[in-house]
This record gives sequence, structure tokens and C-alpha cells, in this order.
Amino acid sequence: MTKLIRQQSIGIQLPVRAIAHKLLVGISLFVLGFTTVACSPADSAAQVTKESVSTESVAISATTTKEVLPETIETATFAGGCFWCMEPPFDALPGVLSTTSGYTGGQVANPTYTQVSNGNTGHFEAMQVTYDPSQVAYETLLDTFWHNIDPLDNQGQFCDKGSQYRSAIFYDTTEQQQLAEAAKQTVASQLGSSVATEILPAAPFYPAEDYHQDYYQTHPVRYRVYRFGCGRDQRLSEVWGEDAAAHD
Repeated sequence: MTKLIRQQSIGIQLPVRAIAHKLLVGISLFVLGFTTVACSPADSAAQVTKESVSTESVAISATTTKEVLPETIETATFAGGCFWCMEPPFDALPGVLSTTSGYTGGQVANPTYTQVSNGNTGHFEAMQVTYDPSQVAYETLLDTFWHNIDPLDNQGQFCDKGSQYRSAIFYDTTEQQQLAEAAKQTVASQLGSSVATEILPAAPFYPAEDYHQDYYQTHPVRYRVYRFGCGRDQRLSEVWGEDAAAHD
């Protein structure tokens, strides 16, 4: 899908802050034309897909392990649009051992990014968290998830639109399901609106190609420009206000 930058309608004249914001968006788009990649597939020469930078990317493992994994580790799987943007907030949580970008919920085994991004396999772009429940509770993971997505969007997330960018929680156990359902009701009450995020049973999870993993660390400038150009943090502030997740 083509990248769409959210624009908010305004009154008769733009305030200075809005003008400055538009200038920043314009600058970011100019830079994007030369250096960036997008979570959604591009359809113009000025937009570059993730595959185009694979030869430049540093080959790393599918997961970034922080410490030796204990025998009692558990996993949690979330879909929140671009999987690049979902890794950082979870990596920052004590007790999270690794995060892996990948694909889940579809009908094709071992799908490629190209297949998933075309929207024909039924997969979600997702992110799997490996964590130690003695250090971080599943409820904390849920809270982190909700505050990093737009739960009101049923078309995708931020500038990435299509079934592959929908938000969802994939539960491994009955307990995870119950906690996710309860959290969804709380979010709906807090926001005063129905929540589009789906809660689904866990399905086979396929790690994405190496160059997708830890993209925010291997290509920090491109990641930040993409994130800003996609309007992710701007929209999070609109939805969550003072409770919006903070990002560098």
C-alpha cells in the first residue's frame, strides 16, 4: 500500500506550530525520497521498499537475546502495524529477553516479506516477545502494546494500510486471552469508542528476514525519518494524550 501521511484539518488559518509541523513533514518527505524505506510497499520511484536495503543491512540473528533464557520463559505475540516500530518499547522493558519481527495468522508457510506486503497471504506483520514472567507481567506487555498502537483504526496502523497492518493480540494460553479481553474492554471504556484490535489464538509465527530485525538499531536515521513521516507518534499523542508512549 502507498504511504499516506495523516493530515489534520484546521481552522481558517494555520497557527505557527502547525506551519512548523508541516515544514518538518515536508523536510522528512524530501529526505525519504533519497534515503528511506517504508513498512508498506511503494509504488513510485521516490519510495523504496525494505527489500531495496537488504544488501546494505547488517546480517543479525532473528532475535536479540539480552541474557541467558530461563527455563520458564514465555512468549507474547502482538501486531501493531510496522513491526520495526513495535520492537523498541518492548526491548526497553526489564524482563523482556528478546523481540522478533515476523509474520503470523496467515495461510502460507514460511512467507516472504514481499508475499505478506501484498496482502494476499492473510498474515499480520507482527512482533513476538520472549520474556521472563518472574520479571515482567503479561499485563505490563499488554499496557505497552496498547499505548504504542491506534486501537481505533480498522484499516491498518498509521500510514500503513491493509489487512497485513491491522492490530491484534495473539494469545498462547487461556490466561493470556482473558487478560487481553479485559484490557480491550478497559481501553474501549477509556477511549469512549469501540476497539478495532482483534484478539486471536496464536498461530505459527515466522521470523522476518534478517534485515528487518532490530532495524531501529541498524538504521537509526532511516528508522526515525520513517517513523516521523508515517505520523506514528503524532497519532499516538492524539489517541492517548498524556498517556502516549514516549519515544526518542
